[in-house]
Amino acid sequence: MKTAFWGQPDMLRKVYPEETISKIGLAAGEPASFVEDYSPTDAEVIFTTWGMKSFRHEEIREVFPNLKYIFYAAGSVQSFARPFLAQGVRIFSAWQANAVPVAEFTASQILLAGKRYFDIFTGGNAPAKGNYNLKVGIIGMGSVGWRTASLLKRHHVTVLAYDKFMPADIMVEYRASKASPQDIFRECDVISNHLADNPQTRGMISRKLLESMKEDACFINTGRGAQVDHDALYDVMKASPNRTCLLDVTYPEPLPEDHPLRTLKNVIISPHIAGSLGNELRRMSDYMLKEFFSVVVKGEEPTFEVTKYMLEVMA
Repeated sequence: MKTAFWGQPDMLRKVYPEETISKIGLAAGEPASFVEDYSPTDAEVIFTTWGMKSFRHEEIREVFPNLKYIFYAAGSVQSFARPFLAQGVRIFSAWQANAVPVAEFTASQILLAGKRYFDIFTGGNAPAKGNYNLKVGIIGMGSVGWRTASLLKRHHVTVLAYDKFMPADIMVEYRASKASPQDIFRECDVISNHLADNPQTRGMISRKLLESMKEDACFINTGRGAQVDHDALYDVMKASPNRTCLLDVTYPEPLPEDHPLRTLKNVIISPHIAGSLGNELRRMSDYMLKEFFSVVVKGEEPTFEVTKYMLEVMA
């Protein structure tokens, strides 16, 4: 079976170590090729990562005439998946692997927020509540949301969660109570956004919701920036210096240097670092290597396959 690593060479080498590249070649029966500059390939299987281009339907068979499988060692496939799925190409993503560090990052921010740690840098002076019985709101219980809730289980916090698709009985597994976005913004001390990125959710975190936050609440966004009304966020954060906002994602991204949010001390903007970095990149390629062995080599059932339906509910 002909395999290829397709995309930006430097990024591919960061994500796929030599050991993984060799194992894929052995399993396929011949070494995988590296296809640079987004050139056409007759491979049946491609391994790729961040930087995967999107294609129109008519372009796919010109660039990938024999393609059957895409293994994507990164997170969201929203930007490119639909035309490939429509033509019968199966797609597998390491979104679960990439969700691990995002959840770890988010849970750590939530616990620090409970200690009012960020006031050291923002100048806020509200009393610390601590994390015992801290009320935490999670908006969206996808891969990152439920992992964050799971990490918080070891701490005595109260979790309110909103998810349109997750039944209330499953929420119990994560010690989360199902709640509306309105309840979460009004009641919670810390609110974390993990909504899926689709047209229905863009702008969903509205001015009305943001204005309902407690005067000393903390809003965290490690999900997607387009879900948040940034103009309203600026007004809300400016109105109460004891509120804290931690943004790892923005819209647009990166946020322009002259954007008003950058002028507020109580808004901390990190450069989209919640996802996989450094050694964490290896986890994503490991997931795709295992999936390749399971599905293509052994003919077993997939674990991380992306379907058309999933695109409606995942980030």
